[in-house]
Amino acid sequence: MVALRTAVVGTGFIGRVHARSAQLAGARLVGVAGSSPDKGRAAAEELGADQAFASGEELVEADGIDVVHICTPNHLHEPLALKALTAGKHVVLEKPVALDGAGAARVAAAAAESGQVVTVPFAYRFNPMVREARARVAAGELGQLRLLTGGYQQDWLLTPDDVNWRVDAALGGPSRAFADIGSHWCDMVEFVSGDRIARLLARTVTAVPERAAVSSPVAFSPPAEGGGERRAVDTEDAAFLLLETAGGAFGSMLVSQISAGRKNHLWFELNGAQASVVFDQEQAETLWLGRRDRAETIYRDAAYLAPDAARLSWLPAGHAQGYDDCFDLFVADAYAAIGGQPPPGLPLIGDGVRAARLTDAVLASARTGSWTEVTP
Repeated sequence: MVALRTAVVGTGFIGRVHARSAQLAGARLVGVAGSSPDKGRAAAEELGADQAFASGEELVEADGIDVVHICTPNHLHEPLALKALTAGKHVVLEKPVALDGAGAARVAAAAAESGQVVTVPFAYRFNPMVREARARVAAGELGQLRLLTGGYQQDWLLTPDDVNWRVDAALGGPSRAFADIGSHWCDMVEFVSGDRIARLLARTVTAVPERAAVSSPVAFSPPAEGGGERRAVDTEDAAFLLLETAGGAFGSMLVSQISAGRKNHLWFELNGAQASVVFDQEQAETLWLGRRDRAETIYRDAAYLAPDAARLSWLPAGHAQGYDDCFDLFVADAYAAIGGQPPPGLPLIGDGVRAARLTDAVLASARTGSWTEVTP
């Protein structure tokens, strides 16, 4: 089998994650492009790419590339994806796939017209214990779902000195905390539950109204020294949602990038008529399963997991799998789909459209203070 010729646009934290996973999946990294030609050249040398391109636009239209990973600031996702699809390339497109639902729908339409595969890195789907929770819900082990709760909390934007391009709505879009990480929670809970959020009531909070004017170049990097010029913040630090699903369950979730001490606290609890299940990605080797008469901890051991979960459990029990493993498994499945064999559970462009429409609904509800329907 001939290796896919892969290229990556965007050389920050997540671009490097994509490049690593692509190479582990057997692809040849033929090109990279950074935010400047100098950054592109430095990344090409560091990552072992064949070539550095002067710009993302040049890369996505170049010959000799089968699949493009788009890992740029959010405002470039839609235009670069449209150019790549027009040029006949498959796309691995970071979320949000566009700045709003209409833009996401344009990317989906272009993908359908071109016949190319577009996948979206909702990588937490690829934790084996998330798949195990999904299998148990689908098998009816929880009974009728009644309540969905959880959240996603980080602290990397806690202080006025913490800043990143995502803070700027012109680059990151009108939603920050929800679009960036709340979308992961919604995707994971809808994926596990098999249900869809139909209506929601949202409040957003900008607790840090001004931040340093100079951005840290890479997500999660230490803040610049205190003092200096400040600029107003036009995106939310946190959001709180009440929600109702199409299947009649109710729930709540908190998303925050200002929760001190919380590094990547992504968790959910699903309560059914017969049992409950809890997943916490910082304790990702286990599920908690509760019934009225007992509770148990389920460990990641392929011999005892559902087939779809066991497929993703590639290390022996007791040898922890983590975020990078989830991402490696996502990219491997994305490449399998490009090869004509899409595995189950792969997030595609429709899932990216779904996330964008949820974001639209959150912003609309926060603006009006009213329950808002999510566009199906």
